[in-house]
Amino acid sequence: MKKIEDIAERLIAERKKQNLSQKDMRMLIGMSQQQYQRVESGQDLKVSTLLRILAGLRLELSITDPDQAESSQTVEPSRPADDFWSNKNKHLED
Repeated sequence: MKKIEDIAERLIAERKKQNLSQKDMRMLIGMSQQQYQRVESGQDLKVSTLLRILAGLRLELSITDPDQAESSQTVEPSRPADDFWSNKNKHLED
């Protein structure tokens, strides 16, 4: 990936893969609607913001040698999407 827009597209794909809406994602990471929309449109992406979003998706940032970049394009989430809300709401149980 060489452009911010490429990263934004990848973040959108990963969010959708985990069945999260933009609102779900924003609430999970504590970000305003305006700020999150700027990220997904490729307009605003600080490293700290990227790390925050990756943590919310349970993904990690990996820096690779450009010659080996093709082999590192697949990212697997570390949790099933179906368990997302059940795990987030455990603290609300009696």
